Amino acid sequence: MIVEGIVMYPGAFLNIEDPEAMAPHLFEGFDPSLRERLTDGTILVVGENFGIGSSREHVPIAMQANGVRGVVGRSFARIFYRNCINLGLAIVACPPAADAASDGSWIAMDTTGTVEVDGVEFVAPASPPLVLELGAAGGLVGWTASQLTGQRG
Repeated sequence: MIVEGIVMYPGAFLNIEDPEAMAPHLFEGFDPSLRERLTDGTILVVGENFGIGSSREHVPIAMQANGVRGVVGRSFARIFYRNCINLGLAIVACPPAADAASDGSWIAMDTTGTVEVDGVEFVAPASPPLVLELGAAGGLVGWTASQLTGQRG
């Protein structure tokens, strides 16, 4: 699914902490039908500096609650990118793949260095080992818990 710069999560709902309760507010004020098109396993394809102005974790949390499993883009705002990593949402900057995708494209992403769009493979920057560990643990909280458990055992 292709997504351009939008109102990702309205400030009026920042007091919500339950991901399932956050989900209905993702992309509110822009195009609610976009949110309704998200299914489990959706990979969003986005443009330049996606996530600018999104300094809170609500957006990636609401994305995950709506079934988004990854984001491929030309580039990302630093805080949005970091929030995705901290929450275990796969995110890859790969401009050629983002440019090749169209609405409805089949996309597979491998955070170790490739993005496939409609059968064409693109080389993407590989995620550092710690980022891969965070993703495998479901994010920073899960990774930290595993580290603390491992140190005690």
